[in-house]
Amino acid sequence: MTDRERVADVDNPHGYFEHGRIKDLEKETDKSYLREGRGKALKVISFLIKDLPDDNDYRVIFVRRDLDEVLASQNKMIQRVGTTDTSAEDEAMKEAYRNDIVRTRLLCKKRSNFTLIEVHYRVTIENPAETAHKVNWFLDGRLDEAAMRAVVDASLYRNRAAPTRC
Repeated sequence: MTDRERVADVDNPHGYFEHGRIKDLEKETDKSYLREGRGKALKVISFLIKDLPDDNDYRVIFVRRDLDEVLASQNKMIQRVGTTDTSAEDEAMKEAYRNDIVRTRLLCKKRSNFTLIEVHYRVTIENPAETAHKVNWFLDGRLDEAAMRAVVDASLYRNRAAPTRC
């Protein structure tokens, strides 16, 4: 479900598959537009999942990514649009993200209308067939796994964390 308002750019050359109203989910009183998304995917940042109304059932595909990669990507986007450098705040942001991950997991366990599956960004890039199969199984096996694999573009994995050493 997208409103097609954000167009492709350097940071997302295939475009943004988002719906702008989601950004106001926390403050919004009329959330009836979410019913239009039944049977569709709708991107919601994890912090706003708590604000989804209880009159729908949700299957949450929680995409996890190395937090250093998330911050590197965000910092590049921030620098590109000319705002201030936030690298000094990175440790605080990582802690906030870690807390948000825990909150999201707990919320999805607590609310009976939520079912959650976690997929990892790096695994998706390295083995799109594995993630496609996992997501298809989670969504009752009605998806075209070959088409899902075909849209994974490894060239867009530009902010990689350094491999960890044991």
